[in-house]
Amino acid sequence: MKNPRLKDHRQIGRDLDLFSFHQYAPGAVFWHPKGWLIYQILQNFIREKTAHDNYQEISTPVMVKSQLFKKSGHWQHFGENIFTLNVDGENYSLKPMNCPESTIVYSSKIRSYHDLPIKLSEFGILHRKELSGVLGGTLRVRQFVIDDAHLFVRTDQIQQEIRKLIDLTCDVYKVLDFKPKFYLATRPDKAMGDKKTWDKAEHDLQEALTKAKVHFQLKPKDGAFYGPKIDIHIEDSQKRDWQLATIQLDFQIPQSMNLGFINKKGQKEKPVMIHRGIFGSIERFIGILLEHTQGNLPTWLAPIQAIILPITDKHLSYAQEISSQLIKDGIRLILDSRNETLQAKIRDAALQKIPYQLIIGDEEIKDKKIAVRTAKNKDLGKKNVSDIICLIQKNIA
Repeated sequence: MKNPRLKDHRQIGRDLDLFSFHQYAPGAVFWHPKGWLIYQILQNFIREKTAHDNYQEISTPVMVKSQLFKKSGHWQHFGENIFTLNVDGENYSLKPMNCPESTIVYSSKIRSYHDLPIKLSEFGILHRKELSGVLGGTLRVRQFVIDDAHLFVRTDQIQQEIRKLIDLTCDVYKVLDFKPKFYLATRPDKAMGDKKTWDKAEHDLQEALTKAKVHFQLKPKDGAFYGPKIDIHIEDSQKRDWQLATIQLDFQIPQSMNLGFINKKGQKEKPVMIHRGIFGSIERFIGILLEHTQGNLPTWLAPIQAIILPITDKHLSYAQEISSQLIKDGIRLILDSRNETLQAKIRDAALQKIPYQLIIGDEEIKDKKIAVRTAKNKDLGKKNVSDIICLIQKNIA
């Protein structure tokens, strides 16, 4: 149960000027500059974590003919969640997931067994027809983005690639101070394909989890309609359980979309698809993270990492000089040049959850140093500029 003394992510978003909502777009987020910066940092974080592993980023249309989702099977199993439009007498849909369109990119040319695995990542805008009564902040929306990737692999590559994804998830969550819990979700009652294929897919995932030496529990009948999956949960600072990452093994969509590659024998063979999301919906993840940290984001993720506080106008020139040096070294900062008392500036900086407060007065100018405080009111004493840069960069690293 939520602690009533703790702030809701919507209130934190307002207080920190990260995002807002409007009656003109129920179930969608208006991202403000600082909030959008957090969003982009998280996207780039995933890009950096996968840069060594041959992922290729793509972008596919938001609106396509509904026939695509009928072919993939999503229309039959997920149709009530798809927004549809009539354009020139034809039915179109706003895509609710990226996978069918990623298969179009895969199928754009003949693939050889030498080419696999092919890993296509996408931060595509998705829409799902959620009921207005269940919408809530960034946690339940109609428009969102998943840090998606679809891996097209040979059967002999399944174990290696699933293991990499388990390791990637653990690595990402460790940086964010989350401890992952693993679940194996099995065949639902409403599913595509035959039981034999499902049994093989479930066995493959169970084997990968066992080899990775991670403890896991079963989620009976909770798989996707096209394949079983590994769901990864975390527990936040309020002891609430959240399902975030997912790794799904799919033998069905390659069949329905008629995907293929040329194997060693020169014959056409079906690849296996692995669907992967580490954060899940980025909108939802940011909402969870804000409530987990109560807005006290780690320095690498904070939209403003430092604020310079000149005590009076006569200290402004030196403050501007220091500001330029820190910005050159890649530190995100602002200079508070308002005609306010130092106490007011410190209070406002603390309310904005800015990790470092850099104070400049007569003594600091005389000593060519800067007084440093943290957002948690810890006095770090006076430091020269190079030491401050080193301190913040070390914290980020």
